[in-house]
Amino acid sequence: MDKNFIVFETNRLDKFLASKIEASRNQIEQLIKKEYVKVDGKIVSKTGLKLKENQVIDVHFPEAEFNTTKDEEFIINSLENKEVEIIYEDEYILVINKPYNLTVHDAPSVKDATLVDWLKLKNISLSTISGEERHGIVHRLDKGTSGVMVVAKTNEAHVGLSKQLEEKSMGRYYLAIIDMPLKENTIIEKPIGRNPNNRLKMSIEENGRSAKSAFSKIALSDNEKFELIACKLFTGRTHQIRVHLSSINRHILGDNLYGFKGELNKINRFYLHAYYLYLTHPITNKQMSFKANLPEDINNFLNNNFQKENIDDKIDENYIISSFTFSI
Repeated sequence: MDKNFIVFETNRLDKFLASKIEASRNQIEQLIKKEYVKVDGKIVSKTGLKLKENQVIDVHFPEAEFNTTKDEEFIINSLENKEVEIIYEDEYILVINKPYNLTVHDAPSVKDATLVDWLKLKNISLSTISGEERHGIVHRLDKGTSGVMVVAKTNEAHVGLSKQLEEKSMGRYYLAIIDMPLKENTIIEKPIGRNPNNRLKMSIEENGRSAKSAFSKIALSDNEKFELIACKLFTGRTHQIRVHLSSINRHILGDNLYGFKGELNKINRFYLHAYYLYLTHPITNKQMSFKANLPEDINNFLNNNFQKENIDDKIDENYIISSFTFSI
């Protein structure tokens, strides 16, 4: 898809495009730096280029291309035991339940097939505004976190969903099982940055980016050692839930990176699940919400260690939402 515009007054290229296509600043930078923008027919890659009156700006949104560095057989084999459930799909958006141990998009350290590889393998139409590695990806989940995600199938849908993320009118509620009950429902507002001593971790850092999370008590385990909690994010920092819980000496079961030291040897990942997503459809403006059913391992743990009848009532999405009245 291509779009072109005429400049009516002097402006910077990035600011001009921001006024025309409503993409985020990062998305516009990517379009320019990856040479998808022309000024008077010439490719430019400088985001701060000064524009003059009557110049013509062409913007090209590339088609999603298959990543040829990974062949189809490799991707199929990598994804063999990772079932991606489609919760909802129309011509603009796709809502999925991501399994744990699946990385969302490529990065230099990623060797396995990703969710983006799976989407392309299924020939699902994807937005291209975020660049080759992140086709369709509006928001993400850590590799080890399972749960609900929305994928943009068109650039128009991507822009609309990104705006909702920035305005916080789209969001998710998470469920987690922790190794010690919370004293009370709580809000944690502490800045998060890369841990200077371990590059794999994030931590509370004075000069980090602002981060705010709310945690709500949902149910105690039969032995009262563990607790099922709900989590709501007001910001979207890497590992935010895990870091904020660790800062009050609470750890998600199985999360060895952030301090879990339990003897639960059968846990091979951390028990954190994006459970409930709410958004406004970017094209129809309809209010929508989606629930991603709990994966089998978390469900089994709840069945074996909690009063199941009690749990079923308490993981009702309306109950979870109402449990956060303290955070408003």
